[in-house]
Amino acid sequence: MQDAHKYDVTDFHGALLDIIGVMNQPQRDDTLLSEAGVTLDQILFPLLVTIDRYGPLGVVELADRLGRDYTTVSRQVKRLEAQGLVQKKPGAKDKRVSEVTPSEQGKALTMKIAQARMTLMNQIFNDWQEEEVGALFRLVRKYADSIKGE
Repeated sequence: MQDAHKYDVTDFHGALLDIIGVMNQPQRDDTLLSEAGVTLDQILFPLLVTIDRYGPLGVVELADRLGRDYTTVSRQVKRLEAQGLVQKKPGAKDKRVSEVTPSEQGKALTMKIAQARMTLMNQIFNDWQEEEVGALFRLVRKYADSIKGE
């Protein structure tokens, strides 16, 4: 089958790299955590948010999602567990595999973070037209689903 369209994706790819670069800046996480009124080790922040959004997750799947080493993520999950922010339980499909879910305390933290994210992101969209924001959200979701193979 031949491709119906061939697009020059250079600018699009550059924009994605810009977004990833900004999202990976440690000061962005600091700003978000500060806005949320949450104190959390910066290295644990993406783990907790990912567990909340996609959990229950096995540690291997969590490591894959974050692009980190399994053993490192396992140690970090233990730190979250020690802080009472997540809990491990036997997997639904395979009891030999532990799955991680946010605890009530962890869920309360991620709710504060989500509210702060909404506040900060809405500031970015302050000068956008409502239709532009809606189109962006719809198209980004469509792109994300396409690259995931859905």
